[in-house]
Amino acid sequence: MGSPDITQQRGKFSFADARTLVGDLQKPDPRIYWADFLTSIITGHLAFHALYFLPKWIPDSPLLWPAMTLAFIACVVLYMRSVMFIHELVHLPKDGFRAFRFVWNMMCGIFFLAPSFLYYPHVDHHRRKHYGTEHDGEYLSLSHYGPWVIVGFILQALVIPLLGVARFLIVSPICWVVPGAREFFHRHASTMVVDPSYRRTDLTPRVRRIILLQEALCFAWIIWFLVRGGIMRGEWIDPFWLIAYCVGVALVMLNEIRTLGAHRWTGTGQPMSFEEQLLDSVNYPHAPWLSELWGPVGTRYHALHHLFPSLPYHNLGRAHRRLVAGLPADSPYRFTIAPSLTSELVALWKRSLASVSRRPRSDSQAATAGDALPSHTVAP
Repeated sequence: MGSPDITQQRGKFSFADARTLVGDLQKPDPRIYWADFLTSIITGHLAFHALYFLPKWIPDSPLLWPAMTLAFIACVVLYMRSVMFIHELVHLPKDGFRAFRFVWNMMCGIFFLAPSFLYYPHVDHHRRKHYGTEHDGEYLSLSHYGPWVIVGFILQALVIPLLGVARFLIVSPICWVVPGAREFFHRHASTMVVDPSYRRTDLTPRVRRIILLQEALCFAWIIWFLVRGGIMRGEWIDPFWLIAYCVGVALVMLNEIRTLGAHRWTGTGQPMSFEEQLLDSVNYPHAPWLSELWGPVGTRYHALHHLFPSLPYHNLGRAHRRLVAGLPADSPYRFTIAPSLTSELVALWKRSLASVSRRPRSDSQAATAGDALPSHTVAP
C-alpha cells in the first residue's frame, strides 16, 4: 500500500466497531514490562561495556573488529528498545507502575540524560484538536518542506548528545539559582520535541518537584562520568566518552529515522479531522523480525497507537490483526499499513521534492535559505 491521499479514502471509519474488536486488550501486564525492560537494559549495558573492554581483552585478535561491530549493533538496538519504554510511561496507569517508572529512570532515563519529565507533553500529540498544530511538539509538516530539512533532521543526531550534556550540566544549575530561568528553560529546553518552536506550559508544583529531582540525578551522573573518566585518570579524553558519544549518535539517528516513518507529515499546521490524523499515521506489521528492531515497544504500530493510546504495547500486534480481520474491506484503517519503512521514507522524500517544485521560484529560494532546523531532541 503506498502513501494514500487522505482526501481519497473510500469508506468511513467506525471507532465503535474498532473498540468492540480490541476492547478486551486494554490491560497492561506488568510481568511483560519488567521482563522486557530489565532484559533489554541489562544486556544493553553489557554490550556497551564490551565495546570498552574488547580492545583490552583481544587487542591482536582477527576477531576484534567483528566482535566490536556485533557489540555495537547489539548495544544500539537494545538501548533503543530500553529508551522507547519512555513512550509507554506516559500512557500507563499511574497506579501499579510507580516502581517501574522509578527503575526505568534510574537504569535508563538518567543514564541517557532522557528522564521521564522530558516526555510529559507527549499527551499533546494525542489531543485531536492539537495534532499537527503549533500545540503539538511532535509534528512538523515535513511533506511540505524541502528535502534538506529531512537531511538536517537526521544529521542533527551529531549534536544532540552534546546538547543533552549541556542541558543538565549547565542549564540545570542556572535554573536552580537564577530567578525566572526555570520558567524560560521549561518552555524552550525541557521537552523531547520534533518542532523546535513548541512551547511547554505545564510547570505545576508537582511537575517542578519531579524535574528538580531528575535534574539533580542527571547532573550528578554527568559529574561522575567526567570525573571518573578524565580527572581521576589524568586523561584529557577518555575512550569511554568516545564510545558513549558514538553509541548516542547512532541511537538518536535510528530514532530519527523511525520518527520520519511514524507519520506521513502531510498536515499544514491546521487542525485535522480524526480520519485525516489516522491516515497521516503509519503501521508496519510486516517483517516483524526487522521492524521490531527499529520500531520496538509498539512504535511500529504508530497509527494503531493513535487510535487507542492506552493499548499496551504487548497487545498491539494482536489488536492490529483483529482490526484487519474485522473491519470492512474499505476501512481507512487499511491505508495506514505500509509495506516497509524504506517505502515510506522514499514516499516522504518524493512529497518533499514535489512540494518544492510547486513553489514559485522566489518562495523556493526563501525556503531553501530558511529550512535548516535548529538542533533539538526527537521524540519517541
